[in-house]
Amino acid sequence: MKKISWLLVLSFSLLIILSSVGCNANNPAQSPEKTTQVESTEIMVSAAASLQNSLTELQKDYAQKKPEVKLTFNFGSSGTLQQQIEQGAPADLFISAGKSQMDALGQKNLLVKESRIDLLGNDLVLVTGKQNNKVTSLADLAKADVGKISIGTPESVPAGKYAQEALTSLKLWEQLTPKFVLAKDVTQVLNYVETGNVDAGLVYQSDAQGSDKVKVVMALPESSHKPIVYPAAIISATKNQQAAEDFLKYLQSSEAQKIFTQYGFKSIVK
Repeated sequence: MKKISWLLVLSFSLLIILSSVGCNANNPAQSPEKTTQVESTEIMVSAAASLQNSLTELQKDYAQKKPEVKLTFNFGSSGTLQQQIEQGAPADLFISAGKSQMDALGQKNLLVKESRIDLLGNDLVLVTGKQNNKVTSLADLAKADVGKISIGTPESVPAGKYAQEALTSLKLWEQLTPKFVLAKDVTQVLNYVETGNVDAGLVYQSDAQGSDKVKVVMALPESSHKPIVYPAAIISATKNQQAAEDFLKYLQSSEAQKIFTQYGFKSIVK
């Protein structure tokens, strides 16, 4: 009788052990062979608002090439992004729509100096709503029936600064000043024109090309303003410098530059 009891206890113990082994084999959390994962790296990119559409597409392409790298974008006016970086906001890479914002960060030693490059170019264009026939030239902006014109705030939006330079050069700035509706970035300028809140606006060619609700009246003469250049540089406080360098190198590739040009930018990488 004692022998039978002992055998029952032994059998029950073996059953528990085998059940435990089976559970562990089916549990990936306890299987060392299945816990191996590629460690991901996140790159924070602060970029001018006018780059949103092109960089969003490039993000998809880069995810296939570097699945271990997560790209996070912070879009806004270049001046606002500059201030955020100066105040310590997290950023690994900065792509500005104007040189002055990048220069300001460089003067404060907030950039990896040798990383700075001129990435893209653009054109400044006059746009109106698709159904607007009041504005067919720059001269029409001065007409009485043209009430509101939107530009980016010159102090913080490079496109607005270029607009100020161009209109001043063309002797129209002072005359048109009472009509200006200042915007926080070119995306907002475009929105004002699309919704009919203003009669016309000055934006980049890349912004106009991305909208089916506006038409380009004309490009402003290149001689009327400084060359439009988008500089890019790695932020000195980055903790992911190699990953940031790799992404910046990718943005200079012929493949990435081709996508940029499809969105209306100019390739100026040498």
